[in-house]
Amino acid sequence: MSGVQGSGVGPAVDEHAEKIDAYASARNSQIAGALRAFARRRSALVGLAVLLLIIAFTVITPFLWKYSYSDITVDFSAAPGWRHPFGTDSIGHDLFAQTLRGIATSLKVATLVALLSTVVGTVVGAVAGYFGRAWDAVLMRVADLIMTIPVLAITLVLANVLGAKGSSWFLLSLVLSAVLWIPLSRLVRGTLLSLMKNDYIDAARMLGASDRRIIIRHLLPNAAGPIIVDATLMVGRAIIVAASMEYLGLGIQAPEVSLGLLIQRGQGAATTQPWLFGFPALFLVLIILSVNFVGDGLRDALDPRRTV
Repeated sequence: MSGVQGSGVGPAVDEHAEKIDAYASARNSQIAGALRAFARRRSALVGLAVLLLIIAFTVITPFLWKYSYSDITVDFSAAPGWRHPFGTDSIGHDLFAQTLRGIATSLKVATLVALLSTVVGTVVGAVAGYFGRAWDAVLMRVADLIMTIPVLAITLVLANVLGAKGSSWFLLSLVLSAVLWIPLSRLVRGTLLSLMKNDYIDAARMLGASDRRIIIRHLLPNAAGPIIVDATLMVGRAIIVAASMEYLGLGIQAPEVSLGLLIQRGQGAATTQPWLFGFPALFLVLIILSVNFVGDGLRDALDPRRTV
C-alpha cells in the first residue's frame, strides 16, 4: 500500500474523484438555473398553460359530455349552438365530441413518436459518437441515406405498405418514429463528440468506469438539454406529419378520429359549413404553437451560453 501511495496514484485518483463531484454539483446548479430561466419566459409559460389546459379538457370533458364521438344524432349539418357547440356534420356526428377524440388521438400519436424517436435517436447517436470508427461510419451512413429521401415520402410509402393496418394510431406512430429519429441522432453524436474532450471523462476512465456507465452517468446527462428540447419539438413535428398524411387519405382512418382526418373531411365544406374545418384546425394550430413556445423556452433555458 505504501508503494501505491508513494507512486502518487492515490492522490491522482482523489483528484479525479473531486473533478467528477465538481461536475455533478455544477450540473445540479445548471438545472436550477434552467428552471428559473424557463419561468422568466412568458411565452413558454403561456404555451405550457395552454397545452396543459387542452390536455385536461380532452381527458375530462368526454366523461361529462352527453355525446360520444361515434354517436349519430338527428341533427344533420347543424350550425354551432347550445345542443352542439361545434355543430354537426352531414351524418349527424357531434363535432365537439369528435374534436375531443381527434385531439386525444393526435396527442397519443405525437407523444409516442416523440418517445420512440428520442430513445432511438439518443441510442444511435450515443453509440456513434462514443465508439466512433466502424460504428460511427455505419450508423451515420444509414442516417444519411434516410435523410436524402423526404420524410413525408417515406411515411406515405410505409403507410401504403401497411394498408388497412395503417389506420391504427399505434402503427402510425411506429411509421413516423422510423424516420423522425434521424436529426436527434446526429445532434446527440455531435454533442457527445464535444463532451468527450472534457476532463471528467478522463477522470471517469481513470476510476475504472465502464463505457456504459460513462455514457449513461456522465455524457447523456450533460447532453440532456438538446435532447429535451428536440423531444419537445418532436411532438409538433409528429402532429404536422401525421396530419399531412391524414389529409392525403393515409394514416388514421374511420371509425377512428384525429385532427388531420377531421380537417380532411371538413375542407370540402370550408365555405358552406366552416365549423367542420375551423374547430379542428384551430386546435391543431393551438397545440403546435403551444409545443413550439415550450420548446423555444426550453432551448433558451438550457442554453449553456445563457447568463443566469
